[in-house]
Amino acid sequence: MAAPTPHSIMVVDIEGFGKRSNPVQSSLRDSMYEVVRNAFADAHLSWTDVHPQDRGDGILMLLPPSTSIVALAGELVRALDAGLREKAKIFTATHAMRFRVALHQGLCQRDSNGWVGEAINTASRLVDAQVLRDALAAAPTAVLAFAVSDEIYRGVIRHDYRFVDSSTFGPAVLNVKELRQERVWIQVPGYPYPPGLPDEASADEVPSGDSQARSASSEGRHVARPDPFPRVEQSGGFFFHGSDVRVTGDQVAGDKHVRGRREL
Repeated sequence: MAAPTPHSIMVVDIEGFGKRSNPVQSSLRDSMYEVVRNAFADAHLSWTDVHPQDRGDGILMLLPPSTSIVALAGELVRALDAGLREKAKIFTATHAMRFRVALHQGLCQRDSNGWVGEAINTASRLVDAQVLRDALAAAPTAVLAFAVSDEIYRGVIRHDYRFVDSSTFGPAVLNVKELRQERVWIQVPGYPYPPGLPDEASADEVPSGDSQARSASSEGRHVARPDPFPRVEQSGGFFFHGSDVRVTGDQVAGDKHVRGRREL
């Protein structure tokens, strides 16, 4: 088994995939790969650098550390949103396609059957989280909902790099499987703040038999929403600040205090 190496991990998943007929599922999968590959090209990111892992109704993508997380969280998400909106203009309701998208990072290890790692598990939990599903369901005019781990939020999102507006992200706390009191940040492009986002962790995220986890959730699940920041401009359904500076350096340096929210 090879030594673990750092990767960015992005997962896309089609909303309501299992409810479609087999022919429609096959058509949606073709369209999903088309939208994702085109979005990489539009964001000036190399698809050849990606290790895609097919999930049936989605794709788990491992990207090398040389890939800009700023570009993934900003330009790529914008390009995915634009590609899905293009499809929405020509698709019937039967073929309607909306994405849940998650972004995380961490060590991944390759074995004879593929890739393994705690970071991969976390990214998969984020994209399947009920709070992300609920945010997308509550946004009828949106075509995707985007979740990032707290690590990505602190290292990238809160710094408001180009095409990234931290004021459009809202926090929630996950308690699901191995994740306990795991903070996640949600964005729904086209909305100034994610709709349907609870002020506390959903009890559905905690297995009914796990009383210890449920107690921990009830003690620490209240999360303050970020204070609103002035939104300077709206373009393509995104609210963002007026900075036009591209930053590709250290993504974790800077002030430890997170603007616009209170620590749990």
